[in-house]
Amino acid sequence: MKVLLIIISVLLSNQVLAQTKGEVIVVQDPLIDSLIAKRLELNKTRPTATNPTGSAIVSSTGYRVQIYYGSDRREVFSQQAQFKSSYPKLNTYITYKEPNYYLRVGDYRTRLEAQKFLNELRPSYPTLFIFREKINAPILEDR
Repeated sequence: MKVLLIIISVLLSNQVLAQTKGEVIVVQDPLIDSLIAKRLELNKTRPTATNPTGSAIVSSTGYRVQIYYGSDRREVFSQQAQFKSSYPKLNTYITYKEPNYYLRVGDYRTRLEAQKFLNELRPSYPTLFIFREKINAPILEDR
């Protein structure tokens, strides 16, 4: 009889506790929302070297052509300057993953676009590779 009473009381207490809704109330300073909005506005309108119009940069997955890799820092910057003199409108990206520096160029939406550019560069740069990574999506012109 005691066991039956204990089981009934445990089951009833579980039913009482199971009635909570599980809502979360976030308490934050209203300045946080205004700072986030201000930061978004500044990022949309600030012109930069890679974004001279000041429009928002959209990041997406695309392709870049790697034109150089090596462990000499001076050489990678030299290769970047040489490439920029030939193709001033294309963006270049230098990344460092120990122990090498990588120089990748372009922001191509499709592998076909990257392959066409790679074929154009083939006579000047012997070791070219195409890599899929996050790119700054190019601004499309209105036609």
